[in-house]
Amino acid sequence: MASLDDLKKRISSVKSTQKITKAMKMVAAAKLRRAQESAEKGRPYSDKMNNIILNLSNGISDIDNAPKLLSGTGEDKVHLCVVMTSDRGLCGGFNTNIIKKAKLYFQKILDEGKTLKIITVGTKGYDQLKRLYGDNIIERISFKESKNVNYFDADKVGKIVIEKFDKKEFDVCAIFYNQFKNVITQIPQEQQIIPLKTSEKDENSSEDNYEFEPEEDEILSNLLPKNISTQIFKAMLENSASEQGSRMSAMDNATRNAGEMVDKLTIEYNRSRQAAITKELIEIISGAESL
Repeated sequence: MASLDDLKKRISSVKSTQKITKAMKMVAAAKLRRAQESAEKGRPYSDKMNNIILNLSNGISDIDNAPKLLSGTGEDKVHLCVVMTSDRGLCGGFNTNIIKKAKLYFQKILDEGKTLKIITVGTKGYDQLKRLYGDNIIERISFKESKNVNYFDADKVGKIVIEKFDKKEFDVCAIFYNQFKNVITQIPQEQQIIPLKTSEKDENSSEDNYEFEPEEDEILSNLLPKNISTQIFKAMLENSASEQGSRMSAMDNATRNAGEMVDKLTIEYNRSRQAAITKELIEIISGAESL
């Protein structure tokens, strides 16, 4: 059994940890509100841009002359995966869920005999992938010094992807991130951005007809690179909100668990103290009787 002094030190240590986790929960809650607003505002913009590109692509008569970012290289041999995680930990299963989703995709690609290339955005993703897929990681990017998510960081990643595509280093590119639903739920996402993949929902919802000037292929040549950066920016906004929500939930659980541990240790301390007092009383009474 631990001594009274050890129990007292442990109670003090757990209380200190509880104060830290409670403070982190409050900070995450404050950041979450702003991050959630940014993520929700970014969704309509990225969705509308996808719809405009879909309308433009439908107007192209000769698909062979369409921009390569839209039609692709015509092959499906080399896959580039951009895995977007956080630079900081203590956020529950946020990073693990993204990595788990990405690993399933990696295994599928490798089982089909295709070439896999990985770009990690965020140190936590690199730390979890380097042991199994270290040879496949061609670039690691971190924005640890950036206080808030911004378009310029997303544009840097987008330019790296486009540059590698122009050099014909890959055929298909997909990004992995967490979509924010609420504080408790964040949904891991896999989104193909090169060539642009449109779902059936997008095709059915594209009811607006536009007249474009200049020609569709010329507009797409300028719009598609911006769309890649926009989709990456949207993913970063979703990740930011998901990270703060997951951290808030994790720190709330940690604070609650610390409180329960303090209660148990306090009961154990009181019992040990009572046992020590009882033992001393018995020794005093026994000594008095012997006299």
